[in-house]
Order: sequence, then C-alpha cells, then structure tokens
Amino acid sequence: MAKLIYSMITSLDGYAEATEGDLGTGAEDPEVHTFVNDLFRPVGTYLYGRRMYETMVYWETVHDEPDRPPHILQYARDWRAAQKVVYSTTLESVSSARTRIERTFDPEAVRRLKAEAEADLTVDGPNLAAQAIAAGLVDEYHLFVTTSVVGGGKRFFPDGVRLDLRLVEQRVFGTGLIYARYRPR
Repeated sequence: MAKLIYSMITSLDGYAEATEGDLGTGAEDPEVHTFVNDLFRPVGTYLYGRRMYETMVYWETVHDEPDRPPHILQYARDWRAAQKVVYSTTLESVSSARTRIERTFDPEAVRRLKAEAEADLTVDGPNLAAQAIAAGLVDEYHLFVTTSVVGGGKRFFPDGVRLDLRLVEQRVFGTGLIYARYRPR
C-alpha cells in the first residue's frame, strides 16, 4: 500500500500560507530544491485543491522559459510525470497532462487509491490536507520550516485535531531551513 504524504513549506510559527507576504527564505536555495526533487521524485500522484493546483501548474511549462537551472528543470520533469487529482467544484478544465478533476474529496476513494497505487501520493495545500488529516489518511508529514515568523495565515496543521507524531528524519540546510519528517505514533 502506498503512503499519503502531507508536505509543505511552513513558517516558524506554523503557517503554510501567510496572511501577508511570503513564508520567508530558504526554500528557493538550490540545495533545498535538489533535496525536494530527490525526496518527491518517486511520488506517483499529487492530490490538490484548486488553488494549489493553479500554483503548481507552473511546472507544466517552466521548461519553455530560457535559462532555467537544472534543478528546476528536473522538478518540472518529475512533476509532469506524476498523476494529478484536483478537487474542485468550480474548476472547469485542467491545463496539465495526467490530470483529472474530482468534485468532492471522498476519503474512501482516497483509501482505495492508496491501496491500489504502486507509488506514494501527496496531499498538498492546508485546506485539502485538513480533510485528509481528519479522515486519518495521512501516513507522513514532511515540514520544511523557514526561519520567519509571519504572524498569521493558514496553519499547516488544522485546528481541532490532535496528532501524536514521531520524528523519523531531520535535516538543517545552510539557509537555516529545517526539514522534519514525522509519522503518527
């Protein structure tokens, strides 16, 4: 059975999306990006909400831009190779290959997808991840913690959920960004 992984950049104070501005520095570093590439290359399916999909679809055409560094082009190749499922009631069509729209997030359908998948899946975006967490579907949490405190926004973890996690891997990058991988106890 494949794992469902929730992974995002988060601020030091736990926000996956800041109310104002970005989440701080560190993730744009080539060393960090190469690590992310290697970590997520084996992923077979990305589960997105509409807003996260609209952010990530950039990777469909980034190879058309001149002078992109190799680590960016590699991530784009890996992203394009994976399946994408977009959960949206408003999105009319998709603009990337290997992508389908589902109108509702159905935990049982995701359980079947995990059971049948040959490669791991990710759930991306705090809103969609909150539904997966509440349904007990997430097998691993990968946090990329910046050095910034942003003071508000959308939290990485949803309110009202208790999780007891075990740290299974960690890494500190030269930029100060911290990678931490957790599994439920």
